[in-house]
Amino acid sequence: KEAMYVMALVYLNAYQIDSAGEIFSRLYSEDPGLFEAKWGKAEVLRRKHKIEESAGMLNEVIEQHPDFYPAYISSSYIEYTKRQYNKAIVLAKKVLAAGRDSVDLSNVVRAYLLLAGNRGMIAYNGGPISKIINGPAVIFDLRRAESMQPDAVGVLFAMGSYYLLLPAFAGRNLEKAESYLNKTIKLYPLFPDAYVRLAQLYKFKKDSARYEEYLNKALKIDPDNELALDIKSGKCNFICLDRD
Repeated sequence: KEAMYVMALVYLNAYQIDSAGEIFSRLYSEDPGLFEAKWGKAEVLRRKHKIEESAGMLNEVIEQHPDFYPAYISSSYIEYTKRQYNKAIVLAKKVLAAGRDSVDLSNVVRAYLLLAGNRGMIAYNGGPISKIINGPAVIFDLRRAESMQPDAVGVLFAMGSYYLLLPAFAGRNLEKAESYLNKTIKLYPLFPDAYVRLAQLYKFKKDSARYEEYLNKALKIDPDNELALDIKSGKCNFICLDRD
């Protein structure tokens, strides 16, 4: 069981969602009391955009096993997707408050990335005071994460997005953004969000062919990807670069 669980985590980290889901489902069917497998099923559902079903399972895991911190990370991502940024921050802070004795390094890194991403969205959507308070905290959290796991998919993607989405006056750096995002897809070719941000970058450079190419790659990997659909629709809930 332990070896199967580790293999499922490897598939998750490589964004081979179906393979991970098959293992988690098998583990759970063989042992419904294995809450780690229940979390895994919920995480797969989250990545397949079945948010409500995933959230229900995650709440059960947290209620029954409040010291199982991957469930808090998954729940925080759900709140981010729902644009409930303050709720997402509360969940991420619970992970960090538990300390390294209770939380593995990867989830500590994810918690810092969630803090950065949610603070960035609060700053973007808020007024001048919110920008002053939350804006500078973003790079602090990102640097903490990068110092721990510089080649993690979330770190590379977050750093690339940061340099891409910064306002021009605050230090936008398209070269750094492109470098981080290209490294993301080189190491993690099935991670769709990185293709979306690269598509935005090329659209900003007025390279419409590459914009379409990368956006279509993201949607081919994940047809229901929230970020890709948000950008394609022009709703821009998660920041469009052409709206500076």
